[in-house]
Amino acid sequence: MLRVFFAVLVAAFDAVPTALCAEPPTSPNHIISRIPREPVHSTAIARIGYSKRRRILEIQFVNGAVYRYLDVPPAVHRDLMSAESKTRFYDSNIRRHYQSILVRPRDKEQIPAKSQQ
Repeated sequence: MLRVFFAVLVAAFDAVPTALCAEPPTSPNHIISRIPREPVHSTAIARIGYSKRRRILEIQFVNGAVYRYLDVPPAVHRDLMSAESKTRFYDSNIRRHYQSILVRPRDKEQIPAKSQQ
């Protein structure tokens, strides 16, 4: 009798729509960043943020893309911020050296309207 009760209970939970239980994310890989980023002078990099506690480096590029780099030591962030060329430092010391996650894709380029002549 107890087995029947649990079987009915499990079936009842399976019948409840998931929308009532929890709100699904907007996309499967959606990341909400709360790491503040500060503007920097660079040809390719617009802003840089770092969480010392979580050892996460976030870089927002001029094209709008935002990448999160995991397990980045504080010294790498410090050296990036003080580098004369942040883009060159990024290419040599961060890109392909740390696991990265796309936080936001690049902005879609707007196609200029054809001029009517």
